[in-house]
Amino acid sequence: MIEKRNFYVNGEWVAPSQTHDFEVINPSTEDPCAVISLGSEADTNAAVAAAKSALPGWMATPVEQRIALVEKLIEIYQTRSEDLAQAMSLEMGAPIDMARSQQAGAGTWHLQNFIKAAKAFSFEKPLGDHAPNDRIIYEAVGVAALITPWNWPMNQITLKVGAAAIAGCTMVLKPSEQSPLNAMIFAEMMDEAGFPPGVFNLVNGDGVGVGSQLSAHPDVDMVSFTGSTRAGTAISKNAADTLKKVHLELGGKGANLVFADADEKAIKRGVLHMMNNTGQSCNAPSRMLVQRPIYDQAVETAAEVANSVSVASAAEEGRHIGPVVNELQWTKIQDLIQKGIDEGARLVAGGTGRPDGLNKGYYVRPTVFADANNQMTIAREEIFGPVLTMIPFDTEEEAVEIANDTPYGLTNYVQTQDGARANRMARVLRSGMVEMNGKSRSAGSPFGGMKQSGNGREGGVWGLEDFLEVKAVGGWATE
Repeated sequence: MIEKRNFYVNGEWVAPSQTHDFEVINPSTEDPCAVISLGSEADTNAAVAAAKSALPGWMATPVEQRIALVEKLIEIYQTRSEDLAQAMSLEMGAPIDMARSQQAGAGTWHLQNFIKAAKAFSFEKPLGDHAPNDRIIYEAVGVAALITPWNWPMNQITLKVGAAAIAGCTMVLKPSEQSPLNAMIFAEMMDEAGFPPGVFNLVNGDGVGVGSQLSAHPDVDMVSFTGSTRAGTAISKNAADTLKKVHLELGGKGANLVFADADEKAIKRGVLHMMNNTGQSCNAPSRMLVQRPIYDQAVETAAEVANSVSVASAAEEGRHIGPVVNELQWTKIQDLIQKGIDEGARLVAGGTGRPDGLNKGYYVRPTVFADANNQMTIAREEIFGPVLTMIPFDTEEEAVEIANDTPYGLTNYVQTQDGARANRMARVLRSGMVEMNGKSRSAGSPFGGMKQSGNGREGGVWGLEDFLEVKAVGGWATE
């Protein structure tokens, strides 16, 4: 049993102000794997005070030095990558090979992209040729509360910490209590890299406790949150009294529009993308909209692919999906699968219960529903498990109408060999991201959504700007 009972505050590992233990469960076995302490209001206040005290000095540190510290962090990250992968596999159920390549790999990817973006970013620039004595200065927002989820832990921590550090913000990180071990390793890395005391602080806690305290705290200048839309709404309301900035990366119900001229791998690619990370991705293509001429064959192919996806312990090497994160999520997914059956969708793969041979652990059968419509619960709600909903369509206009008929707007996907159609779809789909024919977004591309999928953008120059204020200066003196 791993014990992690300390917090990282003002450059030191400190004991919590009071004992409030929380058991972290290994979702592959349902057994406790770690005990952490959840923070109290006194712990939150201490971390915020440390960040506030460190802010003037960190903001005044030349950006080149801030970038150099992030470069040092990358070096250390690479030496601890296996530790991070093992932690995430244990605590949130990512299969170990996937934890190494995707979960841990995401961290170095984002940090490297921030460095590239920062070196090309003008933190101070003229307003324009028409105003030679005006300057635009990009200045740190201030003390940033970073609240991260359990499903892609290092992905989200580095997207927030990397940008905040380069921008000159000081920060308090509250990772998910479901997956805290990787975050504590990350705190060790920040310490080893030599970030000044108070620049980075970590306090474990739950959303009701530390999360609420941070979002309402008068000395916190902004909250960057990734998680459910429900929690994002609560954070926004809690932050309103102090008018702090709130950047949100929330849920999704992505549509994957497969036209009759799609390439032959489009269906398989879409199913496997949906099943990746056991379906626990906000940008998962969970609604597959298929044009009628190829619909029947697509359903058959999707069922075959889903039935070929193996499910096993996160500790096992190889290509398979692991469990979902906890019992609460497992039960929710089971209820939604049953809801799909009850509402008349045709179950063509998977279903309720655990996969054969797995009697313990939060394992879900890779599931595909066909003949659904967009009013069914499984087409409206974010399931956050390995469950795909297939809906037929006839025309391009109908596909767009179905795709956009959702409160979410994170990622949509388009599969067609018609370049003009692909571009038309990109313009009319109401989502912060659109990906075509299996081509993912490139380095430095911003991640974020519209509508109830949030309002922030993470990654690259847009991720830096989330943590910067714009200051306009008139009458700038020539030095």
